[in-house]
Amino acid sequence: MDSVALDKAIGTVIQGSLTQGLEVRLHPDVWVEDMRVGKFLVVQGRRSRFFCMLTDVALGTANPRILANPPDPSNAFLQEVLAGSGTYGTVNLSPMLMFTPTQTQEAPAKRNGTSKKRSNLASFEANTNAVELLPVKTIPNHFSQVYDAGDRDFRSVFGWEDDPHRRNFAIGMPIDMDVPICIDLDRFVERSNGIFGKSGTGKSFLTRLLLSGIIRRRAAVNLIFDMHSEYGWEATSEGSRTSVSMVKGLRQLFPGQVQIYTLDPESTRRRGVRDAQELFISFDQIDVEDLMLVRGELNLSEASLENAIILRNEFGRSWINRLLTMTNEEIQEFCEVKMGSKSSIMALQRKLTRLEDLKYLRQTCPKNYVGQILESLEAGKHVVVEFGSQSNMLSYMLATNVIARRIHASYVRKAETFLQTKNVSDRPHQLVITIEEAHRFLDPATVRQTIFGTIAREMRKYFVTLLVVDQRPSGIDNEVMSQVGTRITALLNDEKDIDAIFTGVSGGQALRSVLAKLDSKQQALVLGHAVPMPVVVRTRPYDETFYAEIGDPDWEALPDEAVLAAAQSARADLGF
Repeated sequence: MDSVALDKAIGTVIQGSLTQGLEVRLHPDVWVEDMRVGKFLVVQGRRSRFFCMLTDVALGTANPRILANPPDPSNAFLQEVLAGSGTYGTVNLSPMLMFTPTQTQEAPAKRNGTSKKRSNLASFEANTNAVELLPVKTIPNHFSQVYDAGDRDFRSVFGWEDDPHRRNFAIGMPIDMDVPICIDLDRFVERSNGIFGKSGTGKSFLTRLLLSGIIRRRAAVNLIFDMHSEYGWEATSEGSRTSVSMVKGLRQLFPGQVQIYTLDPESTRRRGVRDAQELFISFDQIDVEDLMLVRGELNLSEASLENAIILRNEFGRSWINRLLTMTNEEIQEFCEVKMGSKSSIMALQRKLTRLEDLKYLRQTCPKNYVGQILESLEAGKHVVVEFGSQSNMLSYMLATNVIARRIHASYVRKAETFLQTKNVSDRPHQLVITIEEAHRFLDPATVRQTIFGTIAREMRKYFVTLLVVDQRPSGIDNEVMSQVGTRITALLNDEKDIDAIFTGVSGGQALRSVLAKLDSKQQALVLGHAVPMPVVVRTRPYDETFYAEIGDPDWEALPDEAVLAAAQSARADLGF
């Protein structure tokens, strides 16, 4: 911490508790308007320094007569006389962490028994290289002094991006300082995570930032279901009404490491993507569990789904192809033998004809396209699946569930092999699956039928986790939300959504006011497994400066063959 910042105390602790936080009276020369919710301050106690978040700001008076007879607005002299004595500002702080000097550093001072003791602040300055971060189990004394947090405090808590011992990634800066706030990517990818915020708050930009960090730092491989074609190739920037501004996609930033698969080749080519690979799904890859997820979109009844199970048990994987070609007489004969319901099977046949309108579905496929995606992931490539015009909810939910279910099954087999052999070469790469409109897959009514509910509950058991992007976190099952490790949340207005964000979070009540006061753009509350404490950040701009810092310009300078060779060499060096 900068000693200059610490020398200028801004307030004094006057009361508080461990559960309710600290109340601080501001010094007369400190403007209340400079105190903003989400700001970070430190309280210097006798033995520890407390790293705190500002959660509320208030005005106080020493005498109620001042409120009954306030000074005239034109009487600046009387207002200045009252300031600090009769009138004052207070802030509420929520202690997040304690900086405590190690015992070996404190011992000499006790042994020396000097008559002139150093101040608490000077003692901390002498021991800045020997402090440990601890959870808050106590509070500072009355009249402890409060200071602005400095660079050294932030580095001690959040680390720095170039730390050789951690895969740190700077996601942004505090709202009132230019100090990077880092998340630990290794801790981030080992659990499922969420990016939340109402429409227009920049969830897509936040997602691009995090995915770029994961790719750059090689923390995991990514499978991204790109519903609106925003992540793989360039997309339109928000906020520009007079001109069209584009931002780069992951394939442009990391051309040797990111592959694009498309369910709508024509749409992808129109957007200027020349080397995307086509992706098709055959009817025999669709199981009854996949139809259960889209039962609302297809208007399937419970009876239709029960008869679908009968058909699958009879015809195996080709049951949909067989059903779509059956005549009324064949359906009647089948029901008489297998005890099915003719009306339900005919309704199922009629409604499944909608699947023939989806461009990426085929009766049979000449090759295993999902297997190609799996091979790309095993080779250390990051895969973006674009939907193009096939971005309606029926198409998106069906394709993502089919692909993710088969890839997860492969990862389960590989994880079980690794657990058996204990051979490092058998260990699967950590996989992060990104899905949008997550509440459609994880709502309480369908979460048991989707592979994504299974992945969220398993945490990192099989080396697969989720990155869910959603504007309605209240629509996600509570059990799943409790398993979400790190939550990056932009502005939310709905009370139910705000409640959902703090599911399973201790001290969430104090953070509610912080979340409600976020700006609508480029601000987010980060809390959970990948950060040591909740923090409000100004999110890192996704612009030309970021491209230069995060991308790999050497890839663009190489011809295609050299890019491939360099990618294979890099994967070999990393053990991919």
